[in-house]
Amino acid sequence: MQRSGNSTSTEPATAVYAARLNIDYPERLSRVTTLFRLIWVIPIALVLGLLTASGNQTMVTASGEQLRSVGGGLLAGLAVATALMIAIRERYPRWWFDFARELTRFSVRAGAYLALLTDRYPSTVEEQTVHLEIEYPDVERDLNRWLPLVKWLLALPHYFVLAVLWLAAIGAIIIAWFAILITGRYPRSLFDFVEGVSRWSLRVSAYAFLLVIDRYPPFTLKAA
Repeated sequence: MQRSGNSTSTEPATAVYAARLNIDYPERLSRVTTLFRLIWVIPIALVLGLLTASGNQTMVTASGEQLRSVGGGLLAGLAVATALMIAIRERYPRWWFDFARELTRFSVRAGAYLALLTDRYPSTVEEQTVHLEIEYPDVERDLNRWLPLVKWLLALPHYFVLAVLWLAAIGAIIIAWFAILITGRYPRSLFDFVEGVSRWSLRVSAYAFLLVIDRYPPFTLKAA
């Protein structure tokens, strides 16, 4: 509803996006762990790889339900199953969402560690310095039941942009590696850029694969 004259509109401002990422900026970083980061990250990368590896996998819940992933990894299987569940039953099982959210959080923590954004070794449970929030959707109210079947295709422009951005981010991480070894600090502009690319990637994943929102991801590195 709107009033004429000088009165303000009662329409709400644009809501924040359903998937949000912020990483605490570190004032100082360890030169030693930075120097050997590619070695230190191997154990946690193996754990993450086992969780997301391709192949035939089956996850069984306490209630006896089974979720099978064929060929594309567990999250790929979960995305397909979620899309079908929303389209056919207009439901998004909460345990599917919780699993996907926590695995996404763990993956982003590992990625932040590899990208030198933090010295904290990635936890499988604790938030640490990586703050990632994904809102659980009300399917009947918030989601179009047929849109999840084509979101992966609608997000195609983002894939091309992100491919370029991640190439630039890799270059920024390499420059930051040298800067940390010399100064013990991550240049703030480079940190913000790598964080922004990670944030952009999360929003695209939330839209096209986690399927928690129908609002198209914005083309921006900033929080939205």
